[in-house]
Amino acid sequence: MSDRKQEIFAYLERAEQSILAANELFSRGFYDFAASRAYYAAFYAATAILLNERLEFSKHSGVIAAIHQRFVKTGKLSREHGKNLNWLFEIRNIADYGGMLHISQSQAEQAISAANTFLQTVMSLLKE
Repeated sequence: MSDRKQEIFAYLERAEQSILAANELFSRGFYDFAASRAYYAAFYAATAILLNERLEFSKHSGVIAAIHQRFVKTGKLSREHGKNLNWLFEIRNIADYGGMLHISQSQAEQAISAANTFLQTVMSLLKE
């Protein structure tokens, strides 16, 4: 297996582990941390599919912009996936840096669902 393929696999593994961690944190009532882990699951999946295109970015905003440019605008990913990725990034900022603002149970649940759907779609695209 090539180094790039190994790196893609490692990011997908990290994404899957992040979903598992998000679910565990959610079940214990840690909604901020669950939402943050959900975002990271989507971020790692996005990083993996961009690596498959030989693209690497040093900032989260670069990864998100490239997903929109390379995948949402071309129709490989739905607009809904693009909106969800943006939303996950926004709530991750609240979850990690919100001070007195917190993520609700329903937001955390929605974040996990959105991230899991994004991850599954990316994995399907990578199999093509």
